Amino acid sequence: MAIAFDSARPRRLLILPALFDEAHKLRQLTVAVMRMLDHAGIDSFLPDLPGCNESLQPLTRQDLARWRHAAQAAACHFAATHMLTIRAGAMLASGGLPGWRYAPTGGDAQLRTMLRAAQIGAREMGRDLSLAALQETGRTAGVALAGYSLGPRLFADLEEARLEQSHVLIDIPQEALGESGLWLRAEPDMSPTQARALADILIRGVAP
Repeated sequence: MAIAFDSARPRRLLILPALFDEAHKLRQLTVAVMRMLDHAGIDSFLPDLPGCNESLQPLTRQDLARWRHAAQAAACHFAATHMLTIRAGAMLASGGLPGWRYAPTGGDAQLRTMLRAAQIGAREMGRDLSLAALQETGRTAGVALAGYSLGPRLFADLEEARLEQSHVLIDIPQEALGESGLWLRAEPDMSPTQARALADILIRGVAP
């Protein structure tokens, strides 16, 4: 499944979403940007990764290699000319398409945030849950973090996936959009100002 604004135009942007809870918090922003791109004459596509959202595949069977393959297949299927990755979606970029990485982060940083949240949640329920115990469980049997059931292969992949420099994708830091990142907020939210700023960067960059 994918959200798509497809009018068979020559400029076509594939969006690799943020992962897990950050995808939920950034979805309104992402779709708003896609609408602005559509108004500017740019097609855009936001696919569901295997195991996420409307996908029928179980999340517990996924790993980064499968997600990268799915991202490359989506780029070919939609005949994308450019790519935007959002947050930890930067780990899934492949195929050499030009484009951007919005506030990129590695899988290791994403996982640490989820592990800390699990620790805090356990503490609030009166349980002492060590980081080492969570990591060992994740590596051997998989673990549920922030409502997402990660299998051991995906857990191990995330632990090792550090953000590397890209030679084809330009980084867009959060400072370029103003305000704090929406993924830092307690609940899903929307910022028209940030959506407009991000869309303007993309429109200027994609324009011939």
